[in-house]
Amino acid sequence: MSNVGDKARASDLRRLLNVGYGNLVSAERVVAVISPHSSPMRRLREEASKEGRLLDATQGRRTRSILVTDSNHVVLSAINPETISARLLDHAGEEGGD
Repeated sequence: MSNVGDKARASDLRRLLNVGYGNLVSAERVVAVISPHSSPMRRLREEASKEGRLLDATQGRRTRSILVTDSNHVVLSAINPETISARLLDHAGEEGGD
């Protein structure tokens, strides 16, 4: 019986996206992965912070990418957008193989 629970937990973990330094986000909820260097992205970060929608997963490091979720939360990551994109594509490939 515990094997069924183990498979369910493993399936849930596959749906989590590593955004760096032990921080995980639901891969299914990510709408966009954006570079943080433009003025509109700085405003997006400031507005999300004011509204309590900002999640800082950088662990004090420089922000290299911004993830936007379907719930309109903004996640800051110290991982490059290309790396996160590759991880998202890996998740999509795993789901298709089930």
